[in-house]
Amino acid sequence: MKSITTNVNLPILADVDICVAGGSCTGVFAAVTAARLGARVAIIEPQNRFGGTAVASLVCYWHSLFTLDGSRQIIAGMTQEIIDRLSDRNAVELAADNNPDWYARLNTEELAIELDELIQEAGILPFLHTRAVDVLRDADGRLCGMITAGKGGLGAIRAGYLIDATGDGDVCAAAGMKMWRNVELQPPTACARLSSWPQFKRPLGELIHEAAREFNLPEGFIWGTFLPHSPSYLLAGTKIPGADLSEPEALTAAELEGRRQLRAIQDIIARAGYTRPVLEALPSLIGIRETRHIHSLYRLTTDDLLSGRRFADAAARGTYRIDIHSQKRAGTRFLYLDGREVFSAPNRPPETGFWRDPQLPAPEYYEIPLRSSIPTGFDNLITAGRMLDADTGAFGAARVMVNLNQIGEAVGAAAFRALSENRPFSAG
Repeated sequence: MKSITTNVNLPILADVDICVAGGSCTGVFAAVTAARLGARVAIIEPQNRFGGTAVASLVCYWHSLFTLDGSRQIIAGMTQEIIDRLSDRNAVELAADNNPDWYARLNTEELAIELDELIQEAGILPFLHTRAVDVLRDADGRLCGMITAGKGGLGAIRAGYLIDATGDGDVCAAAGMKMWRNVELQPPTACARLSSWPQFKRPLGELIHEAAREFNLPEGFIWGTFLPHSPSYLLAGTKIPGADLSEPEALTAAELEGRRQLRAIQDIIARAGYTRPVLEALPSLIGIRETRHIHSLYRLTTDDLLSGRRFADAAARGTYRIDIHSQKRAGTRFLYLDGREVFSAPNRPPETGFWRDPQLPAPEYYEIPLRSSIPTGFDNLITAGRMLDADTGAFGAARVMVNLNQIGEAVGAAAFRALSENRPFSAG
């Protein structure tokens, strides 16, 4: 790639204790936690609103907050706070039983406004339409802030501690960390909200399967739901295989391809004799499951999760199954803590079995250590989000929002603790 060298004087946009890059729920929860504890915090977000996968990508499900048998709540904190706040506005529905597929169904438009209020209540300095494009270093080479690009051009935010909540580890990469990728990345999905959703006489997966070759549709895992107290239907049925969306060209191509596939599904439904669903909303960001990972103080493993290993520095608890969307094969593989294994794919019955003896005792939940979010080689940079250091199986469970929400809170608390004690993250 050709390059050009320029000399640019950067205006200082803010001078804070902690700067968070990325305004997903994970990033917001990190920022709010640190601010509530007393830190001066800035948060930057490339979109026009906060909420990440839930808001920009339209994904409206949060999964179980309870132990495997549903007898005890293990996730609370800001996840529960948001559910309670949305409940006051009739903007959330809860599953009636211990459903492994979902617990809370959110109105994600209301969620966006709730996150605005959280940030303003906490006294955080927000920057929307703003992206972290590089890091600042002091005379000794230590990270001391972020270079941003926004409506006013390039700028700088000075901070003693940095939180990378970009999802792709953009700040870590800009700081010079060599990232790693799983051998097979979980493919992204573009969701859509539609009205006039038909009552199908045959499964939608069958219709898509029969037309997949004609419409050039890679087959994935199809799911959907009506939004809380609304006739709008959320559809997740697209799949863009073979793409690493941390690369700008691949991200652009995937956004275009995701929208093409959504229209193809509408066409397939109409051709099958149903009323064509009315497209109401497209995501402002495709649903990205996985890109780059950091090298951290500890790589989380599949065995750690499935055995329910306990960690002294646990940042999150969860029971969401290992959920691996295949690049090549149509469908998704699920591994449950109780020993069950299910492969679910369009146009055929689920393949069921056991990955271990189901008579053996199952852990109530698994834990995710904070160390898996602390990158090596830095003393004042920590991550919050899906770039955490985890192998393929462990990542398949850890990546969902209720788990990352908790990691965001733990990271915000860790950043404040490091700030107040004037010590590096790597000190534990």
